[in-house]
Amino acid sequence: MKKIMVIGVSAGVGKSTFAQKLGKELHIKVNHLDALYWKPNWVEATLEEFSEAQQEIVKQGQWIIEGNYSNTIQIRAKHADTIIYLELPLYVCLYRVVKRWLKNIGKTRPDMGNGCKEKLDWKFIRFIYTTYYPRKRKMIEQFQNFQALDSTKEIIILKSRQEIKSYLDNCT
Repeated sequence: MKKIMVIGVSAGVGKSTFAQKLGKELHIKVNHLDALYWKPNWVEATLEEFSEAQQEIVKQGQWIIEGNYSNTIQIRAKHADTIIYLELPLYVCLYRVVKRWLKNIGKTRPDMGNGCKEKLDWKFIRFIYTTYYPRKRKMIEQFQNFQALDSTKEIIILKSRQEIKSYLDNCT
């Protein structure tokens, strides 16, 4: 387990926190896709810039990349030896997004692009709410696609806070 993708059903599921803890346990650098995608003041990187940044990371001998971004998921999936998927209930994800916003108002989180101060709007809440169940349904197909790339890929599915904690406690 040296090239690890951390994905999840939704924003707020805990991908960044999980990846940070896993990186610390395994002594592997964590790369946050939000930090690659968002330029200062919430300016989006072009697909080419975003893809190139990921291409550079996956060339390295070991890495953890956390984030969903389905438009570039194949870059990571092709090179990952381990894919960890987090799925918690929708209400937990929504609660965590609001809690994160309240905790970080006026600040830029370490897993975000420089100069991207924490924000929350109805568009983002609606995005989480409307994409949660379709993403959840689509993940089985996505796992099959990952296995088709390389049947030796390990896919780990964690669906509760207890499973996540247990995995982190026993990952070394």
